[in-house]
This record gives sequence, structure tokens and C-alpha cells, in this order.
Amino acid sequence: MSEFKDIIEANFREYRKQFQSAGLIIVASLILIGLFTAVYTVQAEMQGVVLRFGKFITTVEPGLRFKFPFGIDRVQMVPVRRQLKQEFGFGTQGASNNSQYSSPREWEHEKNMVTGDLNAASVEWIVQYRINDPRQFLFNVREPGNTLRAVSESVMREVVGDRTVDEVITIGRQEIEVVVLQRLQELVNKYEMGLSIDQVQLKDVNPPQPVRASFNEVNQAQQERVKLVNQANQEYNKVVPRARGEADQKISAAEGYALKRINEAQGDATRFKALFSEYEKAPEVTRRRMHLETMKSVIPKMGRKIIMDEDAQQVLPLLQLSEPTK
Repeated sequence: MSEFKDIIEANFREYRKQFQSAGLIIVASLILIGLFTAVYTVQAEMQGVVLRFGKFITTVEPGLRFKFPFGIDRVQMVPVRRQLKQEFGFGTQGASNNSQYSSPREWEHEKNMVTGDLNAASVEWIVQYRINDPRQFLFNVREPGNTLRAVSESVMREVVGDRTVDEVITIGRQEIEVVVLQRLQELVNKYEMGLSIDQVQLKDVNPPQPVRASFNEVNQAQQERVKLVNQANQEYNKVVPRARGEADQKISAAEGYALKRINEAQGDATRFKALFSEYEKAPEVTRRRMHLETMKSVIPKMGRKIIMDEDAQQVLPLLQLSEPTK
């Protein structure tokens, strides 16, 4: 009987040792799991949103952080310092944002729109945005990425529907981008989505495929017209100023010549008046002086001349025929 009792006690001690070892292992495992689940890191472009039993507690900045372990606290990372984008009518492969583009079978539906003049247009565009309030982004709207896609498509269709096809495809692109950006930001603020719209950019805007060739011909003709008008304006700007300059030059020369002639006439008149005044004082002397001055200026221009008296009969002895004549 004593031997049986000893065996039971030995087995009991063995089981107790095993339970103690298992308890130590469980405690150590719980400590390791608690340490592992209590430490986390927030990346530089992220902001952590701390939830305690699913309820929002706070937001934390980048760095090494601690929280309550065992799933009491959960942290959702939100890329608040990264610019995100959504593509409509096309898609860039390899995107990390799930709502960046829709499935390829929806691209045609997204980009086909009706303009204000009841024409069709194929519009592809991009919306670039940032998350400026992580709490609103996570909790105010269910699936904020898909909601933003639906709101963006609605606003773009509204703005395109208010304009003609020529405005959408050619001259109104920049205005459409500005109007869509303003209206989209107003709706995002109204829904309290915690987003900031940075840019709305139209990509490929074309008429539908069946009429694209005809539209391209019309567009090419319009461009050729603009080119010819610009060439004509260039030629006009080159020729007209030159003609105006030549006209101004001739007018200035004519005015200078007229002023010169007037001054000369006035000078001659003044000289004649002065000479006439002297002539009235001494007519004979003035006539003689005028005669001598006139002969002095005329005779040197006549060359070599021989003046003979009217009574002279013989001429040859007076001429020296050996001298060369000038």
C-alpha cells in the first residue's frame, strides 16, 4: 500500500513539474507576443490612426511608436504626405492605390460623354489629390476612393455637358479643368472626405472613333487657316511699317527742301531789297558795280577770247597760231 502511494506522489510531482514548465512557456510566449504587438513604426510619408477596440483615439506622426498589445489598439497607416491620383478612361499598370483606375471594361463607359450641343466626345482625365484629414478620410465616408471616383465622373460629365464639342476638344480645355477642380473640391468639402484636390488634368480629348477622321480634317483645315492668317499678319507687319517709314522719310525730305527753298527765297528777297535800297541812293555807281561784278563772274567761264575794236581790219597778225588753243 505504501509503495502504491509513493508511485502516485511521484507521478503527481512529475505532472506538477510539467505544468510549471508549460506555464512558464505560456507566460514567456504572452510576453513576446505582447512586445511584438505593442511596437510599430510609422513611415515618413504616412500618418498612423490609432483605434482602441475600433474607436478612434489619436493620430501619430512618423517614427517608432508603442500601443496596447493583443489587438486592443490597432493602427491604420494613411499616406498623408503622398500625392495620389485617379485615372479615368485609361489606367497605368502597377499602381499601389486600389482606386487609381477602374477595370478596362469600364474605360469606354467612363470616357464617352455627351456635350451641350448633343455631340459625343471621348474624354480622358486625371485627378490628383492628397489626404489632409485621416480621421475624416477613414470614418466619414465608406470607401472614400470609390466615392471620389464617382464624384469626379459626375462633375466632369456635368461640366462637359454645359459646353460645345469644339470647346471641349479645342479652346475650352483649360477652363474645364479649372471649373471641375473648383466644383470637385466643393463637393469633397461638403461630404467631409478629408481630401484636398491638387489638380484636374485633361489627357486625350477626341471625337468618337467613327467621326474622328473627319474631325481631324476639319481641325487640320482650321490650323492651316490660322497658319495662313499668321503669315499674312507677319507680312503685313513687315511691309506696312517699312512703307510708313519710307513715306515719313520722303515727307521729311520734302519738308526740308521746302524750308530750304523758302529760306533761300527769303534771303534773295532780303538781298534784293538791300541792293535796291543802295541803288536808290546812287543809281549810277550801283549799276557800274553790278556790271563789273557780273563780268567778273562771267568772263572767266568763257575761256580764251579776243575782243577787238569794230574799226580793226587785220586779224592774223594779232593771233599766235602756234600756241595750242584751250
